[in-house]
Amino acid sequence: MQKRPLIMIALICLWATSVHSEDQEGPWSGNAGLGFTAITGNTETDTLNAKLVVNYDVDQLHHSFLATAINSSQNSESTAESYKATWQTKYDMNEATYVYGLADWNKDRFSSYDFQIFENVGIGRRFIDTEKHKLNGEVGLGFQQSELQDGTSQNGFTARVAGDYTWVISDNATFHQSLSVSPASDNTYIESVSELKAGIVGNIFMSLSYIVKHNTDVLPGTKNTDTFTTISLEYSF
Repeated sequence: MQKRPLIMIALICLWATSVHSEDQEGPWSGNAGLGFTAITGNTETDTLNAKLVVNYDVDQLHHSFLATAINSSQNSESTAESYKATWQTKYDMNEATYVYGLADWNKDRFSSYDFQIFENVGIGRRFIDTEKHKLNGEVGLGFQQSELQDGTSQNGFTARVAGDYTWVISDNATFHQSLSVSPASDNTYIESVSELKAGIVGNIFMSLSYIVKHNTDVLPGTKNTDTFTTISLEYSF
């Protein structure tokens, strides 16, 4: 496994810890997670995943930042290497409706695409907003810049349709599901994230997630769909 992803993951977790160490209530919130699996014997397998979520909420303005990294190797050979960073800003028009701007960067060494970048603006609606259930929907337009592993570029207009659902199962258990579809002339990118969180003690909880990334148009010899199943310990701040 390469050293650069390991250093990046460590810095993410250290930064999140320093934010929480101030121990002050305010507009900042989020969580940082880290998961690691090592198998030795007839085969040697290492899997490492990290996630950082930071939110900043003031009155009608809401900022959110997400960063994830997934690395896996077998017998010192890398078998998975995926990174994601997303920034979204929302402005509430009223209690149910908001406008948003979004920038999303994806890099996957073993997919057909070296990287995919999306910039969108649009409108969102809170269809359900209760203590137990939350359901949001978004539609938008924007641009995308992508580069395939063979060096081919795909740039142009794209649309976006997305939704996310949160179910607070109990005081220490939450289920979250998100789905986004970004159609463009060259390719349609679909991403689904299913996540179940369960509290362990205090601000520490366990997270089990299943991620699906699908591209309709890929290079010959590569698959359209990549899936990632991760388990990690997360710390909320």
